[in-house]
Amino acid sequence: MSGLGGLRNTVRQELVARQVDEQIAARFPVGRRLRILDVGLGQGTQALRLARAGHEVTGLESDPLMVATVREALAAEPEGIRERMRVIEGDGRDTGVHFVPGSFDVVLCHGVLMYVPEPDPMLAGLARVLAPGGLLSLLVRNADALAMRPGLSGDWQAALAAFDSPAYTNRIGLEVRADRRETLTATLAGIGAPLHAWYGVRVFTDQAADGQLPPQGPELDRLLAAEERAGRTDPYRAVAALLHLCGVRG
Repeated sequence: MSGLGGLRNTVRQELVARQVDEQIAARFPVGRRLRILDVGLGQGTQALRLARAGHEVTGLESDPLMVATVREALAAEPEGIRERMRVIEGDGRDTGVHFVPGSFDVVLCHGVLMYVPEPDPMLAGLARVLAPGGLLSLLVRNADALAMRPGLSGDWQAALAAFDSPAYTNRIGLEVRADRRETLTATLAGIGAPLHAWYGVRVFTDQAADGQLPPQGPELDRLLAAEERAGRTDPYRAVAALLHLCGVRG
């Protein structure tokens, strides 16, 4: 499990890992080495995990500092893992520049769409680099639950504004945007990678302070079990802070 960023990031990374593994296991033979693209790989948590699991992973990241961070982490890995993973500095909207159509079995795009004003062209590009039957994994801010965080913290002005606009200010002060599941479902159908499954991520722990550390041992196991159960159960998953949508290339 990753403790980067405290409790909130631990929950995010662990749940997304379980959900990605579940979808991979449902679609591909056990032991198959998959070609995986991680667009906007950040600190490389999921990419490194999948490379350690035996897959061939390409990371695409536009932030030079993040690229340097991942390359430094990769340098500390055993040779076999270093050989299976490469990191490219580039924008996720330019996948057509870097890759030919059908290059990947799995494409991850986690925590990226909120920074993209017009996501449809980027999503179409991600679908094009997927092989037939390939998995597209999106992690987005949930616009249908945007009022939850300010409402539960007593910021009524922000809560009321969240009902009317997908725009919001994130915890590091950037003006970003959220996505609605209904809209993304239509987009995925339109680009030939219709929605196959979806989960909620951080139903109960989104209010945790930035510096709050996760509990240890059995208490963390129970917390993750509750979050995982809520993330796949209606109506809880619909009000999660994040949505994890999985489309399959037709």
